[in-house]
Amino acid sequence: MTHLAENKRARYDYDILETFEAGISLFGHEVKSVKTGHVSLRGAFVTIHGNELQLTNTLIPRYPFAGPLPGYDPVRPRTLLIKKSEMKRYIGKVRTNGLTLIPLRVYTKRRLVKVECALAKGKKEFDKRHTIAKREADRTLNRALRTRM
Repeated sequence: MTHLAENKRARYDYDILETFEAGISLFGHEVKSVKTGHVSLRGAFVTIHGNELQLTNTLIPRYPFAGPLPGYDPVRPRTLLIKKSEMKRYIGKVRTNGLTLIPLRVYTKRRLVKVECALAKGKKEFDKRHTIAKREADRTLNRALRTRM
């Protein structure tokens, strides 16, 4: 499993409740571009269109050796490939509980390109400050324990 891209901001802005793996519907040249590491999840999110989930705002630039691609949109919505029962479950949770679906990372699994998504709840500003304060307190404690030994 090779990690190609990670959404580092997601764990800061959201409380991750549950994660799942999904395939992505891509064109051939997009697969080559992703496998060479040219993908960005900055500002990406998962949207619901009818009865399908789509990865929106993910940047996959044109593969440089693909030749002319007139009208190619590098941030077009891409369909996520998961089982229908899972899809219905996540759509229900998003609609009833006010949760959000966000992509966490893109990776390859054998020859396939997969995305790890999360069912998440947005953090408020004071929650973010609390997280930072807790992290700082843990660092200080660990530093004090190391100096005593």
